[in-house]
Amino acid sequence: MLTILAYSMIVVFMALIMTGRATALIALIAVPIVFALIGGFGGSIGPMVINGLKAIAPTGVLLLFAILYFGLMIDVGLFDPLIRLIVRLTEGDPVRLVVGSALLAMIVSLDGDGSTTYLLCVTAMLPLHRRLGINPLILPCVTMMANSIMNIAPWGGPTARVMSALHLEANQVFTPLIPPMAMACLATLAVAYYLGLRERARLKRIDWKPDHMEASPIGGDVDLDASDPPRVSKAKMVFNLVLTIGLMVCLVLAILPLPLLFMGAFAIAISVNFPNLKDQKERIAAHSASALSVVSVIFAAGVFTGILSGTKMTDAIAQSVVQSIPHSAGNFLPLITALLSAPMTFFLSNDAFYFGVVPILAEAAKGYGIAPEIIARASLLGQPIHQLSPLVAANYVLMGVAGVEFGDHQKFTLKWAALLAVVMILSAGLFGIIPLF
Repeated sequence: MLTILAYSMIVVFMALIMTGRATALIALIAVPIVFALIGGFGGSIGPMVINGLKAIAPTGVLLLFAILYFGLMIDVGLFDPLIRLIVRLTEGDPVRLVVGSALLAMIVSLDGDGSTTYLLCVTAMLPLHRRLGINPLILPCVTMMANSIMNIAPWGGPTARVMSALHLEANQVFTPLIPPMAMACLATLAVAYYLGLRERARLKRIDWKPDHMEASPIGGDVDLDASDPPRVSKAKMVFNLVLTIGLMVCLVLAILPLPLLFMGAFAIAISVNFPNLKDQKERIAAHSASALSVVSVIFAAGVFTGILSGTKMTDAIAQSVVQSIPHSAGNFLPLITALLSAPMTFFLSNDAFYFGVVPILAEAAKGYGIAPEIIARASLLGQPIHQLSPLVAANYVLMGVAGVEFGDHQKFTLKWAALLAVVMILSAGLFGIIPLF
């Protein structure tokens, strides 16, 4: 009964999101509460939600101050030289711009944090995409695809979890996956190239005339809006660049908790760039709307995950999947794990899948002579689909800065994410990293 309730809740939630009948904020709150009441958990909803909120609180704080920090860096013009350089390199060509956006996302994603990648890449590239008239769903699509590959790095979330759950080392899990990751990167660039070609044809067909740029976009420079806040001095610009690079280094090295790093960096940045209290209040108010829209959804996700975990729906889903695998299919467990990793990490959190499901699959595989590290590698190949999950907090950062609806993003990107997962699975089989048969 609990399993049916769990699957029904997920189906209703996804239907509401993808059909546009409810926003992610409302669906994340209302749907789990309704199903918890249906399941007879009314008296326990409060504690379950509080536990979910406690678990998600550090992420909410991180995203709040990350949005404020990068918003401030945009205000002072830190990314203007990068945008101008990209304009010159792309020469106003949508193909070059979309491919360049994917490449930038791959590089920035090496830090292993999706929120940081989305904030940096989208805030830097979005003004140019808008001024060229490119489909607004393309930038979040290629950025997410690139991030989903690089997130498999050992310091990223999923790989660290599976290594911890199965007591494995990075050279057993991550290193063999480098060839499939390289193939997935090539596939991402191929998708970006195709999307760019499609936009180039569309823009020519509608006789596109760009706004806020010179008469010809070829080699033209970005003309910043007159309404933008005044840019700071060169000395402060150098300071902002050093501060941002230092922040990125600290993020990668994990010197301090991520929320504290962004809180401290924001406090320093706004004090140096806007010493006047009135100016500080104006800058915070200018970004409060985007920060609120993202953080509110993060805490709503805490309601969903808290109820999903507290009612044991997560365990019910995990057990139903494992029990559905016939004994005769034991030799195919690596392939089954790879295929399951996409939907399971979409509907469950990484914690639930890697700590709850993967150890069971690995234990079952031992009976067929299949090493745990093979199951661990296979479990990471569905990450491109996982990155589209409404349970991934970074997605709401992406939606907030890109200015698109989550359902529209899912519908546009899902087929490309699925293609990426297929490329990774087939590449892993061809390179002998996991046995497919």
